Amino acid sequence: MKKILTILAAMMIIVSVSGCNTFEGLGEDIERAGESMQGAAD
Repeated sequence: MKKILTILAAMMIIVSVSGCNTFEGLGEDIERAGESMQGAAD
């Protein structure tokens, strides 16, 4: 559980630092974050 929370926190930081200016860009970042979560779960 702690590992998942750490991954989520890291993804939140990455998304906020990337500074998406459009909803499309934000959607792509969220998609990439979801894919990395799936990779970490495997």
